[in-house]
Amino acid sequence: MKPKVTMIAWNQNDTYVVTAVNTHLLKVWNSYTGQLLHELVGHADEVFVLETHPFDSRIILSAGHDGNIFIWDITKGTKTKHYFNMIEGQGHGAVFDCKFSPDGQHFACTDSHGHLLIFGFGCSKPYEKIPDQMFFHTDYRPLIRDCNNYVLDEQTQQAPHLMPPPFLVDVDGNPHPTNYQRLVPGRENCADKHLIPQLGYVATSDGEVVEQVIGEQTFDQDDEGVEPSVLDGVIRELQLEQDEITGADQESALSDLQNGEETPRRG
Repeated sequence: MKPKVTMIAWNQNDTYVVTAVNTHLLKVWNSYTGQLLHELVGHADEVFVLETHPFDSRIILSAGHDGNIFIWDITKGTKTKHYFNMIEGQGHGAVFDCKFSPDGQHFACTDSHGHLLIFGFGCSKPYEKIPDQMFFHTDYRPLIRDCNNYVLDEQTQQAPHLMPPPFLVDVDGNPHPTNYQRLVPGRENCADKHLIPQLGYVATSDGEVVEQVIGEQTFDQDDEGVEPSVLDGVIRELQLEQDEITGADQESALSDLQNGEETPRRG
């Protein structure tokens, strides 16, 4: 097999360069002389994640499609920590991306199963306030392109960035309670009634009809006792005036025709 470099990363002070090769090795090089210093062995598949510690020049993190996450001391060429992303009943999950926190005390990873893995010191109690499974209901919605080649959401015919904030759902598409919906940016100060999604039946690609979140729940203003907006009222009044003018013109024309006059002409 011809070796190919899949990722490159400089350490924090640029004295070392780390390369990931498709032979599953990591190689540490002296950035000034180009000398090969270490070969780091541990990965069993290709590596597409190399992350430098934000202030410790000795530390580099690597992760790959084999589900392994390593923290290396590249000055010694040794393995400091190792984690294997094993998922019960599904084998391992390939790790797609990792990032350190600015203080260097934590790092977070995402995997092929949609999981967010958070590593660090201390307990995990602050994270227990959120549900185990969190997806946006729009995550897997199909997209289309319009005549100008712009991307639109297939269901609403809207550009994705113009759509309202999505709802949080579990892996099966069931919406979470309203207190979790407030965690979504843009829904922090919404009234409770606007945090209840509208459910509907949607056909999947397999032809199976399942109940999913369609969008926001719609409410009748009169039933809810909510005052209509000023703009809506102005638009409604203008429309009524236009309808009255149109109706009056039609009645006048009909009267003239019945009296034997010619078809009225616009002045």
